Amino acid sequence: MADFDVGLVWFRRDLRAADNAALYHALTRCRRVLCAFVFDRDILAPLAKKDRRVPFIHASVVELDRTLREAGGALIVRHGHPVHDIASLARECGANAVFTNRDYEPDAKARDDAVGQTLASQDIAFFTFKDQAVFDHDDVMTGAGKPYTVFTPYKRKWLATLTPDALKPYASEDHLSALAKPPSGVKHAVPSLAALGFPDAHAPAFPAGTSGAFELFDDFRDRMTDYGRTRDFPALKGPSYLGVHLRHGTVSIRALARGAHDAQRHGDKGAETWLGELIWREFYFSVLHHFPHVGVTGDHRAFKPEYDRIRWETGDAADANFAAWRAGQTGYPLVDAAMRQINASGYMHNRLRMVVASFLTKDLGIDWRRGEAYFEALLNDFELSNNNGGWQWASSSGCDAQPYFRIFNPVTQSQKFDSAGKFIRHYVPEIAGLSDRDIHAPWLAKPDALKAAKVSLGVDYPQPVVDHEAARKRTLVRYDVVRGAGAKKRPPDDKDNSDDSDD
Repeated sequence: MADFDVGLVWFRRDLRAADNAALYHALTRCRRVLCAFVFDRDILAPLAKKDRRVPFIHASVVELDRTLREAGGALIVRHGHPVHDIASLARECGANAVFTNRDYEPDAKARDDAVGQTLASQDIAFFTFKDQAVFDHDDVMTGAGKPYTVFTPYKRKWLATLTPDALKPYASEDHLSALAKPPSGVKHAVPSLAALGFPDAHAPAFPAGTSGAFELFDDFRDRMTDYGRTRDFPALKGPSYLGVHLRHGTVSIRALARGAHDAQRHGDKGAETWLGELIWREFYFSVLHHFPHVGVTGDHRAFKPEYDRIRWETGDAADANFAAWRAGQTGYPLVDAAMRQINASGYMHNRLRMVVASFLTKDLGIDWRRGEAYFEALLNDFELSNNNGGWQWASSSGCDAQPYFRIFNPVTQSQKFDSAGKFIRHYVPEIAGLSDRDIHAPWLAKPDALKAAKVSLGVDYPQPVVDHEAARKRTLVRYDVVRGAGAKKRPPDDKDNSDDSDD
């Protein structure tokens, strides 16, 4: 016998019908189930009108609506404010309970608390479920019951905690017969992009919806075994490109982790490495949950409080360098190619995210929060916890961060991970004529080589905005100051410790 007559499933970051925890629980506990999605005006308002994420979400919502219609239901779509609209819609539809999957960002938690309170005042039950993570909240803790702040022991405990049941899919698609059509008079059509205020938004950089997720995963499955070897080279097809799908839940994390874990158990080292990346995602979820000060809106603070005392570069010169970094005009080809990639597509290769973050904070001496905000505005797969964690890793202010004295050398990184300059030539075509040796540091090329390549530094391509070696020394002083006299002595200032990363 059903617990409720009518249930309302509120979709957010779980835009799929298959293996969906909230949908499964609603379908198995309610006699009739309605489904809803709200394009949140508060989230959409600050976005650029050509934001690539909105068309991705819109296309995924359209596909989800089509899937639900084929099963006998439909997706009720609103363009408004969830705190008001979900409660209003529940009343309008006669729902006895609202089901949704948990979110982990501070603003989302506050929103859900407000929705829950409003529903409770109307005697409507509100249930939330773990869905976008295999483990969340206090699932993976130290033996003393404390949250982990270092990744490697967290990963060991995550793997030790893993059981077949943790990766078992929710059979939501087996119970879709409980779906119901929206009541007469309840508008439920998906609004157009123009109606949402994004008539000229760019098409998604990756295929959208569950169909797009599995198209990418099927392609990656054949390449997964090579992931550990290829993932660091931006000119190679190494990554899965599934980040945006994980962000919006068009594919289940359980399905991806299950595929990687099964392959790992059969000795696939590439799958083992990729599973580690999925665990990093949950590590940063845990950090944000247990240490929410790192993600407070408008006031992101360093995980390590002493690093909030760093005196970052400010003023006109810093602003000019920040503008050059954003535009891909720093004079360091790999940095510039990476920035042009994100500007053109909303995507940046993971190795390059570390390179450009290190360059901004440790070569230019600019506050990591400025870079974090720029990524937030552009990344298709923007995830507050991952983005914050990555930037704090690069600036050495976060959990299990890159030691402050380990500073990426942008030329060394270029020579190591784009040795033939293929990626650079794609995004920085004005220096494409340079040799494979000279393309990594054009300012070191001989005049005849520059002339033959038709490159005039300062005209066709900028001179470096900063000298890396001098900037590295300034950074070491900057960090030594905030760490204080009692801090642990850093290793000798030599090339092995300062110019590259062993991440």
